[in-house]
Amino acid sequence: MRKRQVVVRRTSSCEDQQRSVKYGECQKNHAANVGGYAVDGCREFMASGEEGTSVALICAACGCHRNFHKREVENEVVSECSSPHSNGT
Repeated sequence: MRKRQVVVRRTSSCEDQQRSVKYGECQKNHAANVGGYAVDGCREFMASGEEGTSVALICAACGCHRNFHKREVENEVVSECSSPHSNGT
């Protein structure tokens, strides 16, 4: 049995980590019920309705649920602290 190693990254109190999620191409296999593999070619998720509604989870381009689209997470660290050694000289 292999052991897993978990790494926790701690940031200072003046750093915030912002996460933006983008949904890319649709990966739903439309031919799965006949034993094949075919995707529809939808390149990017576009919500069908306003954010917070159930219709916002359906893609306007292909009609699939958002879970079928490739999820791409971008993390950005924003620092709002000044250096403790900067004294204006």
